[in-house]
Amino acid sequence: MSQRSSIWLSLTLAERGNRVTQLCRVIRTAIEKGQLSAGERLPSSRQLANDLRCSRTTVESAYQRLTTQGYLTRLLGQGSFVAQHGLPTTSPPYHGLPPTLSTRGQKLLAQHQCLDPRTIQPFSAGVPDVQAFPLKQWADVTRQVMATLSPEQLLYGDPQGMANCRKAISHYLTLSRQVNCTPSQLIIMNSSQQALQLLAHLLLEEGDTVLTEALCYQGAVNAFRQAGAVLAPQPMDTEGALPPTHTAKLAYLTPGHHYPLGMTMSKPRRQQWLDWATRQQSWIIEDDYDGEYHYGNDSPPSLQRLDRTQKVIYLGTFSKTLFPGIRLAYMVVPPSLVLQIVNARQRLDSHTAVLSQAVVARFISEGYFASHLRLMKKLYAARRRLLIELLEKCPEDTLRLFPSEGGLQLAVEYLKGSTSAITAAAGRKGLVLTELAPLCLTSPPINGWILGFAALTPQAIRRAVTLLNEVLQHAASSD
Repeated sequence: MSQRSSIWLSLTLAERGNRVTQLCRVIRTAIEKGQLSAGERLPSSRQLANDLRCSRTTVESAYQRLTTQGYLTRLLGQGSFVAQHGLPTTSPPYHGLPPTLSTRGQKLLAQHQCLDPRTIQPFSAGVPDVQAFPLKQWADVTRQVMATLSPEQLLYGDPQGMANCRKAISHYLTLSRQVNCTPSQLIIMNSSQQALQLLAHLLLEEGDTVLTEALCYQGAVNAFRQAGAVLAPQPMDTEGALPPTHTAKLAYLTPGHHYPLGMTMSKPRRQQWLDWATRQQSWIIEDDYDGEYHYGNDSPPSLQRLDRTQKVIYLGTFSKTLFPGIRLAYMVVPPSLVLQIVNARQRLDSHTAVLSQAVVARFISEGYFASHLRLMKKLYAARRRLLIELLEKCPEDTLRLFPSEGGLQLAVEYLKGSTSAITAAAGRKGLVLTELAPLCLTSPPINGWILGFAALTPQAIRRAVTLLNEVLQHAASSD
């Protein structure tokens, strides 16, 4: 039996009619509909009688009748509980008319979903190793923050973000990510997706053109299309997206580590994009979603740092560096945009959780964040090397690895044709293969997958590649 504290029952008994019968009917209906679950503890007869302003005898009689009918179990000295057996576990199907959604709502639901993994499975893309996260240090910092939290910090927070959190993040970005910013330019968000949606609605008119890379993060595609923009995907080569030759209101780029193929945009190519933004007076959104994890030679400075005309908006997130459940991201915006974005953010959802910001600020300032990143970078680099080594043993005419020097996943092209059947077969073996084709905004699409490795132990990587090989071999023999 559940030993939870007594629940509250909000009931209204009619003045007329048998009150015992009324009470029995209401409780029985709640049990049958699953609103009261098996083993759940009911209020004591004294408490419920007081809440309903009826006699305790009425409640006792109702409880006793329901016990006789098999709906309740009563334990001496412990209380009254919903019976464990013989009760429906699901609500009956609803056969009413489907809800009528707005055109905007239907358009939103028609967009391709971004399915974030909720469990650690082989090859899930973009998932950090949460099992290696320093939970003890995080818990210590959380306790310290809670012990010093002021009453004011329990109220609504600053829509721009806590000052000490912005200061800590600004210091980190300036020294470690080669971003040119001050705390006054930082805006703390719940996610980079929220930032993209906010920017799209603030900066774009219906029908405006947005330049993207030929393969693009689906969350960005959704945000821009939801705002009514027209996407113009740019061709790519080994240096990143080719510089544009036509006008657009905004461009979205992942220069530090292209999503999903993984190449790093060269410094000359970055300068070409900045020159275009200056000439056109257009905005560039630089999404640095996992730029902390660069395993090759020193990466070029951020696009934002090279910007001399304040046209770059820089996005970052703690989903990859801390853990996805933290729901904390940030953007560094040109001074001319700060006030407008903060005001718009306040009208949408007010602010990001204050406690999370306070803990992150202290976690960074006390050096735990830097130590964690150093450890994870070393760990992920070794796992990446192992995955590359194993994939290179696959038949040459089956897979081709896209060159990449960073990130939490690798992109591979499948050279034998369509991937859908292989993706489904791999799924039956417990592998998660994220396909490249849905991310292609130009034709023909690239057949292949994104293979996440960061959350997998060496043993798990070996087993996952073995299973993938089995699927590929079976597909080859079936042709």
